[in-house]
Amino acid sequence: MNRKLVVFVPREALDPVREALFAAGAGRIGDYERCSWYTEGTGTFLGGVGTKPDVGRAGREERVAELRLEIVFPAERQNEVIAALRAAHPYEEPAFDIYELLS
Repeated sequence: MNRKLVVFVPREALDPVREALFAAGAGRIGDYERCSWYTEGTGTFLGGVGTKPDVGRAGREERVAELRLEIVFPAERQNEVIAALRAAHPYEEPAFDIYELLS
């Protein structure tokens, strides 16, 4: 069974995050490798006391140009994929979702 990871990354982090996810076993569909999809959007956040945002500063709402990256991975690789994501992503708390796929 496959799952899909959706994560929001700043443009300059796209390739390092993709490379880390590919190395962790994500991005394979049939006989194809390094499969992913992304589109542009705007993320918002307000860092609380004690945070150290990669972009902007704590205590002020920020609006950041980001990319929504989607990539599939085998369910049994979930722990490795999440660990690779956290290691490669520049944010303290990367926002991501994981979806189970029906096929």
